[in-house]
This record gives sequence, C-alpha cells and structure tokens, in this order.
Amino acid sequence: MRTTIEIPDEQRARLLEIAGARGEKGYSRLVQEAIELFLRERRKKGGMVQAALAQRGVLRDDEADEFEERILEIRENWR
Repeated sequence: MRTTIEIPDEQRARLLEIAGARGEKGYSRLVQEAIELFLRERRKKGGMVQAALAQRGVLRDDEADEFEERILEIRENWR
C-alpha cells in the first residue's frame, strides 16, 4: 500500500545512499524493514511485560523486599 510520510532531508538522503549501496532504486524496502523491526521489538517487549506481570504474587513478602534491595543496590552502582 502506498502512503505518505514526512522525514527530514538528511534522513531521506541517507536512506537513498543506503538503498543505492544495496542496488535498490528507492528506499521503500528500507522503510519496510525498519517498520518490521519496530513492530517485532514492540511484540517482544509486550511479551516481556506480560511475563513479568504473570509473576505478580509469586514471591513472599520477605523475598520481594530482598529483591527490591538488590535492585536498589545495583542502580546505585550502575554507571
């Protein structure tokens, strides 16, 4: 299906450059690949969120408190 999107001139130039290096005349295939990658990542993240939510109530209160403490320690030392 054809559609119209607005992109900055710099992005259009870069897409044309990449498409040309691949032997393609336009950048439609690149946009399709980018959209597919975006949608795949969204599905994956959605699955991870659902898996995390399914764990609700699995830990005892003391286990959850210890887990939270460890997370806070990691965050304090994260660079």
